[in-house]
Amino acid sequence: MRRLLLAGPDFSLDAVDPRSTPGFDGGKKAGTAALAAGAKALSGLQEKLFAESRAGSEISVLLVLQGMDTSGKGGIVRHVVGLVDPQGVQHHAFKAPTDEEQSHDFLWRIHRELPKPGMIGVFDRSHYEDVLIHRVRGLSAPEEIEQRYGAIRSFENEVVASGTRVLKVMLHISKDEQKARLAERLERPDKYWKYNPGDVDERGYWDQYQEAYQLAVERTSTPDNPWYVVPADRKWFARLAVQHLLTATLEDMQLTWPRATFDVKLEKQRLSAS
Repeated sequence: MRRLLLAGPDFSLDAVDPRSTPGFDGGKKAGTAALAAGAKALSGLQEKLFAESRAGSEISVLLVLQGMDTSGKGGIVRHVVGLVDPQGVQHHAFKAPTDEEQSHDFLWRIHRELPKPGMIGVFDRSHYEDVLIHRVRGLSAPEEIEQRYGAIRSFENEVVASGTRVLKVMLHISKDEQKARLAERLERPDKYWKYNPGDVDERGYWDQYQEAYQLAVERTSTPDNPWYVVPADRKWFARLAVQHLLTATLEDMQLTWPRATFDVKLEKQRLSAS
């Protein structure tokens, strides 16, 4: 599945069907069961990552979630990341920058939220907002945006060099599916709080956002920090795919349980006698 979701050199967002389920042949029932079945492996790997940090390891993981509004970022946090021990997770949802944040370089606030050793960091939106919405809405000059692509590549290389694995996921939703999800929010009083009238305004720039995502993936997908594009019209598949990607990333790190720093046999004897 990971290979099928990878945005390679010839990647085209237009060629990705948002309703497809690459690498999985089953339907919703089978996908939901597979998600539940994969929880134990993911949780165990997260615990190993956390345990290694208690023995001095500096490694961590950063999951970057990007996507149009209603693409399911929050659902990924609840149904995938939520399956692991919360003490090993750092979650940050980036909103519009504050006055203080705007007074600094656009990566300043990102640096401050990077995961600490042993943690799985989750960015719900990220530094990519500063090339996506800025390009679509003309908030920065084109040459400034081009410079930011380079700054992002350098920044992510530095993050990886420091011991953090970066997993970048774009949740690719269709315009029709987004409309349906927004409509559902308007039909349910318990979902009003999630509805933002500005989302309808942004739909008027749909094609421009698709172009902006295409360019962002092209400019910033590298061998060490590739993008994975997950079809997101089917929520159950998007969650399963991200679980698979996160589990595979942790497996690649070849995590091990820290060795005991004490005499195990002696401690058993002491405990037995206590």
